[in-house]
Amino acid sequence: EMLLATTDFNSALCQRAHDIRMAIIQARLTKYNVGQHTWRRPADQASVILVPGQVESDASIRYGAEKICHNMDLLRAVRQANPHAWVVYKPHPDVLAGLRAEGTGENQAKQWCNEVVGEVSIDSIIDQIDEMHVLTSLAGFEALLRNVPVTTYGQPFYAGWGLTRDLMISPEVASRRVRRLTLDQLIA
Repeated sequence: EMLLATTDFNSALCQRAHDIRMAIIQARLTKYNVGQHTWRRPADQASVILVPGQVESDASIRYGAEKICHNMDLLRAVRQANPHAWVVYKPHPDVLAGLRAEGTGENQAKQWCNEVVGEVSIDSIIDQIDEMHVLTSLAGFEALLRNVPVTTYGQPFYAGWGLTRDLMISPEVASRRVRRLTLDQLIA
């Protein structure tokens, strides 16, 4: 946070950041390069929103999500704010693999979304959505890399710098993140 607030991002550094972003996109890299199946955006939907699930016991939620702390609460909030959107929920890869516990009430996801997708690469989904809504997920940063609008309901490292729509940043964090950054500056 201090680096983002104070660094003098010169043009050479920003160019390097831009170049690495392009390399990541071209190589179709994500944090979790998993998923064997493909997904297709419904042709008749004007607005498609992806909500990636998180491991609810992770520190990023404990320390970075104050009001909404569960995947299903996030999904419910997204549905209520976007009643006409096609909402897609993607459970966390570690949960799907049985490595981490699923979130509270996660088996009820279909109540709040149109579709649950599992074994699909998030990169292929990001290419087809209009927005992503997250608590603190790194998937939001991956969406930013690909120029997809991101709404945060927590305070991930990339929120509060003018690149995301931030619905629940604490006043304390907002008071520290007053600088407006470009995407290349954030990446740098």
